[in-house]
Amino acid sequence: MTVTAPDPLTREGAVSQLRRHSDIEVRDKPGHGSVALLVEDGLGKDAFARLRRIVRGEGTRTVLVVGTIRENELLDVIECGVGAIVWRREATGHRLAQAIRVAARGEGDLPADLLGRLISQVGTLHRGAAGRAGTSTLGLAPREADVLRLVADGFDTAEIAGKLSYSERTVKNVMHGLTTRLHLRNRAHAVAYALRQGYI
Repeated sequence: MTVTAPDPLTREGAVSQLRRHSDIEVRDKPGHGSVALLVEDGLGKDAFARLRRIVRGEGTRTVLVVGTIRENELLDVIECGVGAIVWRREATGHRLAQAIRVAARGEGDLPADLLGRLISQVGTLHRGAAGRAGTSTLGLAPREADVLRLVADGFDTAEIAGKLSYSERTVKNVMHGLTTRLHLRNRAHAVAYALRQGYI
């Protein structure tokens, strides 16, 4: 994994915290499919440019450590493909390692208050989409919509499998097929996409 920060002191602090976890290897150069940790105070134009470069240009799964996110930035961050968000005030070594492991698995990890804000924003978008003609669930197979609804409700793979009477492998295959077909980066991106499009 790699660490990008606005200044050397912040970067070295994050690296120092992560070196305490033997299962996390910090590198100078990203590799395809690796995890990138981006530390920012806020999400101005330059921060979004760094975020997009990391996610798209380097093909990595991204953990964003940020001080603040404005309402109008949250969906943009998710749609960029960020897999996990950690508040800077909560960014202990243990919390960073947890978010990195989740992102490495291709899953999502959002603070509870951000998840609530995301659901509220997407609910508003969904209600707006429901009033437009032509909005339907034809873009998703019924089992894909079922799995995404449970992902949106915060259930993990094992819980989804239990609720739908699927194997965990089936749930993973459904998510993989969906994210591959729609060119989505991770579960959080899939949920944001499906909600924004009115599929769930």
